[in-house]
Amino acid sequence: MEQIINYILVFLFLFSTGSIIGWVLELLFRRFFSKNNPERRWINPGFLIGPYLPLYGFSLCILFALSLIPLPIANPILQKICLFLIMAAVITLVEYFTGLIFIKGMKIKLWDYSACFGNIQGIICPLFSFFWYLLSAIYYFLIHPRITEWVFWFTNHIAFSFVTGFFYGVFVIDLVYSLNLINKIKAFAVENQVVLRYENFKRHLHNFNEERKEKLHFLFSLRSDTATLTENLKKYLEKIRHQN
Repeated sequence: MEQIINYILVFLFLFSTGSIIGWVLELLFRRFFSKNNPERRWINPGFLIGPYLPLYGFSLCILFALSLIPLPIANPILQKICLFLIMAAVITLVEYFTGLIFIKGMKIKLWDYSACFGNIQGIICPLFSFFWYLLSAIYYFLIHPRITEWVFWFTNHIAFSFVTGFFYGVFVIDLVYSLNLINKIKAFAVENQVVLRYENFKRHLHNFNEERKEKLHFLFSLRSDTATLTENLKKYLEKIRHQN
């Protein structure tokens, strides 16, 4: 029973940590490297309001689980290479099905790799699978050996336990709020028979608010009231159709 509780604590810790670290990585990538952000603005990545990306949280949990599986390969170097390939492949599949669920179910494209070589439906591509491979290696050598030590520290410090509990409380509230926004966007997309490119839409909001001399809040870039959201969606759709 104690071992089960420890594993639960590990996954809770990894999900929260991975979600926050992933958010920081995506924030920096969009600011300095993304082709969809030529103005190099700070844009909150993902569909949630707060500083976390669940995809990275789930991915870190997957890396932990896969690291516990012994591979029947005698050569330690080859074993590591195969393990990282498996990790990258599994996370790529998770990325693909997550993207597909949002496209088919929510009519929203959270990210777009259409400009990348060898991409599949703009959801996954070899380049980002290679990045997953590198992140898998970094996790295995720098994070995995210390997880047991961190969880032991975590279970013996009430303050940190409180912070983690606070994270999940805020996360659930954020999830409900953001899903409400997503449902409104989905209704608009279904009505107009389009798939909304979420990153481009956020970029449009920044440009639109700059033209109106209005300040756009970094976290609450999307407003929850239906009238304002619908107005912004219509203007974005008109702009896209005019460009095409």
